[in-house]
Amino acid sequence: MKKIILVSGDPNSINSEIIFKSFKRIRKGLRKKIILISNFNLIKEQFRNLKYNLKLNIIKNFDENIEVNKLNIIDVKLNFKDPFNVSEKERSKFIIKSLNLAHNLALKKNTIGLINCPIGKNLLNKKKIGVTEFLAKKCKIKENSESMLLFNNKFAVSPITTHVDIKDVNSQLTKIKIIKKIETINFWYKKKYGRLPKILVLGLNPHNAEFRKESKEIKTIIPAIKSLKKKKMIISGPHPADTAFIYNYKNFDVVIGMYHDQVIGPFKTIFKFDAINITLGLKYLRASPDHGTAIDLVGQNKANFKSLVECINIVNKFGK
Repeated sequence: MKKIILVSGDPNSINSEIIFKSFKRIRKGLRKKIILISNFNLIKEQFRNLKYNLKLNIIKNFDENIEVNKLNIIDVKLNFKDPFNVSEKERSKFIIKSLNLAHNLALKKNTIGLINCPIGKNLLNKKKIGVTEFLAKKCKIKENSESMLLFNNKFAVSPITTHVDIKDVNSQLTKIKIIKKIETINFWYKKKYGRLPKILVLGLNPHNAEFRKESKEIKTIIPAIKSLKKKKMIISGPHPADTAFIYNYKNFDVVIGMYHDQVIGPFKTIFKFDAINITLGLKYLRASPDHGTAIDLVGQNKANFKSLVECINIVNKFGK
């Protein structure tokens, strides 16, 4: 049986809580597919603190002693000074080690896909890249061929630039980047749904900079859209971002924005926890919940686990 790899993510977070709640919620047939990549003692202590009764079963590989009523875990061996307040250095080492292990396992034929629970961007390296960029580099895929898609069964959004400071967005937007990322999304929809998606593309500037000759819309975005139309894609734009999420988005499958918060902020406002973050274009399907580490909720047993359950269901449905 193929397995779903679940990386526990940031130790200083709600991750232990949403892992437990999600595991209890999913059907038994899915439970035996879940392999948790984490530290055994860390998870055990955090479960105990939350008064969660769930037995852990340590395994070394996918074929060894899988037990349906236990959470099967591959132990990432590290000694934490305090399992409830892990230092930044320890967290970074643990997360990188966990992701490297998960990546290597995800490449194997007996893996459906990879899910990571929330991770602080500052823990991967000093450039504050996200897991999307980290795994894209590990997969050695062609530049700009991966796409970040915030997705549910009704609608999706994708930013062309991901974890980039606003001041750097303009310089990082190129015609080829827009084309490649939209092609990746178009290919995935065609492969998984058997049809072409309807795609709406936003401009970068307020009111599309009134389409001035030197604007990014005229010089970069419109040429990219014209090129994609020649490839028979169903694509429209650029549309002004200030009104796109009032009515227009309902007529499309995907809205493409030029930067992270341009599309992800409105999406989360509309759909709340009914969404997951997936990375397209890797050598495997990768997903994560559409929320952060929620440090303010740690230990309170109030975290919403819906997005992680959706991750598990979507990866199980669409993974390799």
